[in-house]
Amino acid sequence: MTTGNRPVATVERAVAVLHALADAPDDLGTNEIARRTGINASTVSRLISTLARDELVSRVADSGRFRLGPRLVELGNAALARVDIRQRCRPHLVALTEATGETATLSVPYEEGTITVDFVQSPSSVRSVAQVGRPSIAHATATGKVFLAFAGSMPKGPLPSYTSRTITDVTQLAAEVATIRQRGWAQAVGEREAELNAIAAPVLGVGGVLTAVLGLQGPAGRFRPKTMRAAADELVSHCSQLTSRNGS
Repeated sequence: MTTGNRPVATVERAVAVLHALADAPDDLGTNEIARRTGINASTVSRLISTLARDELVSRVADSGRFRLGPRLVELGNAALARVDIRQRCRPHLVALTEATGETATLSVPYEEGTITVDFVQSPSSVRSVAQVGRPSIAHATATGKVFLAFAGSMPKGPLPSYTSRTITDVTQLAAEVATIRQRGWAQAVGEREAELNAIAAPVLGVGGVLTAVLGLQGPAGRFRPKTMRAAADELVSHCSQLTSRNGS
């Protein structure tokens, strides 16, 4: 979002509005968006009006509040259609779900972490629900920890807590990241959601660059630490196959 080396302020503010709407669990009003972004309310109102013209933002008729618009889904699907790694990883996701009975996910790295771009749902009636477009949390998810171990820089504290199991101490997180780097896979035991456990492993490209993260996730009552460790061998094997195909 730059002209030469200079950021385009209006575009930056529009992006900030979209991020605020994406991060919020519910629809937002103009004043709430202003508070979350630090942009004054009159400017937010103008930005919202502009974004709404192309359906990047939608106004909820009943409440007058705002949410992300349908045009973003179209743009997101167009971007995902160009992610070749989905095609290459899809058979591995199917195989992982068949072997473990749990939901298999594919995430790709971006500047701040990873984001889910594909998944194969568990056939079980009780299962975790993956979501395309959902970003990881670096210190509280298995895919996020893989990102820290193989691509990202360590976050600075204090780290936010999502459950009683979330790692909030930077020193403790650094020790776990070092272990992940050594053994080749990560786990999260009820750290983002109390009843969700997950494991993840990296797919590396030329020069050891992180190109994707495969994961398995399931309900805590079934996908327990012992089961997760057994599934990790299967997961790492599939990641190794993809890494070899990348020429790493």
